Amino acid sequence: MAGSSRSELGDFLRSRRERLHPETVGLPGGRKRRTPGLKREEVAQLAGIGIDWYVRLEQGRTVSPSVATIDALARALRLDKAEHAHLRELARNADHRAFSRETVPDVIHRMIQGLEHPAYVTGRRWDVLAWNAAAADLFMDFGRLAEADRNVLVYVLTDPGARRIFGASWADEARRMVAQFRATHDLWADDPAFLELLERLRSKSPEFALWWEAHDIRQVAAGQKLLNHPRKGALRFEYASFQSNDNPALKLVIYTPG
Repeated sequence: MAGSSRSELGDFLRSRRERLHPETVGLPGGRKRRTPGLKREEVAQLAGIGIDWYVRLEQGRTVSPSVATIDALARALRLDKAEHAHLRELARNADHRAFSRETVPDVIHRMIQGLEHPAYVTGRRWDVLAWNAAAADLFMDFGRLAEADRNVLVYVLTDPGARRIFGASWADEARRMVAQFRATHDLWADDPAFLELLERLRSKSPEFALWWEAHDIRQVAAGQKLLNHPRKGALRFEYASFQSNDNPALKLVIYTPG
């Protein structure tokens, strides 16, 4: 396993272990515990693996857990579908080349420009790589920003305009996005581009720093949003995202009136 994956896998296991109560998994609660959650030996017992093996996993030491072991840990820690998938990804060898900002093919550029409804394309780091006029009108004209500032997370978490347009739902939307981004970040945790983005968000958004420590994981899914446009008032949209065959790191997001 690559170094970043080992570290993030251990951190993720620890965060899931600490959120569980013994009674939840059928173990006696006993006296008040000095630390929250289950003990390491209890997780190992529930998963049917050796305590030394589990400790090595949580400490980020060099080990190669089998799929069966990862699945047993997912059951022991009561992981949901998204968390289980994330644990499997972390357990795989996630050694990557250095990240570089993706390029959007011209045909995709032309396609989104021809769409009537808001649409934009993001990359693996959630950089906004292309957008149409409707998206610029609804959210922000990213063309007015420096390339380094064209990022969904930077916009949602640090721009006052994003708080206004999301209104009362801002915190829920922002926290959901953080949990979705975490699933990708953990596979690139030691890459300079991801480290730079993480430090920027931590320094600019107190909420992000708090949510990040929770280590929540969410899958990207379609849904609805109620937005407060500064000129058009309340607008309801349905949205969905699609991966590009040209480069699976590219994600096309489309909003339609709901």
